[in-house]
Amino acid sequence: MRFIHIADVHLGAQPDAGAAYTEDRPGELWDTLEKVLKICERDQTDLLLIAGDLFHRQPLLRELKEVDYLFSELTHTQVVLIAGNHDYIKKDSYYRSFTWSDNVHPLFGNRLGHVEFPEFETAVYGLSYHSREIGEALYDNCTAEGLQRYEILLAHGGDGKHIPFDRKALSESGFDYIALGHIHKPEALEKDRIIYSGALEPIDRNDTGVHGFVKGEIREGGVRTEWIPCAEREYVHLRIPVDEKDTSGSVRRKISKLKSEYNNKNIFKIILTGTRGADVVFDTGRMDDVGNILEIVDETRRKYDLERLSRENRDNVIGRFIGEFRDCEEGSVEELALSEGLEVLLEYKGRQI
Repeated sequence: MRFIHIADVHLGAQPDAGAAYTEDRPGELWDTLEKVLKICERDQTDLLLIAGDLFHRQPLLRELKEVDYLFSELTHTQVVLIAGNHDYIKKDSYYRSFTWSDNVHPLFGNRLGHVEFPEFETAVYGLSYHSREIGEALYDNCTAEGLQRYEILLAHGGDGKHIPFDRKALSESGFDYIALGHIHKPEALEKDRIIYSGALEPIDRNDTGVHGFVKGEIREGGVRTEWIPCAEREYVHLRIPVDEKDTSGSVRRKISKLKSEYNNKNIFKIILTGTRGADVVFDTGRMDDVGNILEIVDETRRKYDLERLSRENRDNVIGRFIGEFRDCEEGSVEELALSEGLEVLLEYKGRQI
């Protein structure tokens, strides 16, 4: 039995994006889902497992019609889904009344339910969120009931507010495969068996790393899985070292060069590190040459001419302050304190003048 496991698609989200991608990024979430569905159709995958948060919030009726149409075009694949904490089933949710195509099987109860596929000798179990937060460990007592030869659990959660679970209890539950959702980074809690597929696409600037889905196969000898990257873009945090010789122009060139090495289609957060000249101010607003930088954080510190400053301020607090740190080592905590303290003192002195 061949399956694909996805989670946290977050259709309808407005992901963090630079100026170049702000308008197109929501549509890319749909594009990536369609990419997965084309793989299902090409490979004649038996089951598409969606482990929660297909939508980023309560789905609109037109959105349900659209996604159901995409599922309905699958000629072989059966789709099983649960609702997660983002698209949880409210009292007035369209999830409650929507009529899905014959090959789509929602497990929308708030207690464990299942659907059987005798043609694949498989049963899939799952439950859905009916509130945004669930602190109860609902999965710890879930066990495979032996309804079919192969048994799978769809589960969404894993932290204190979203169905916490005990890994040992999951491991001993008897399921051949446990398809996890909620955590956006892919992670195997147990090789080939208990896996977070991660989000299909990142939607938050701190959601770094590659994203994709799990492709698996269950045979008599057990389960074999592989993780497939498929996201259109990544969020990348780049640390750019600078020194006192750098200017805004040279830093801009450094950023452009390093972005190209990391694929210039990605979306970046830039962190400037190191030292800058005492009279240099980086114009970070002019460093985005493509429009795919979300944020530039300046963590640099000024490089001061301590001998000159000491001579010019020998009779005031600035001179005495420098004297206290004169023998500190480069890169030490003391040097950082000296740099930050001088910046404050010199700014105050400038205001006094």
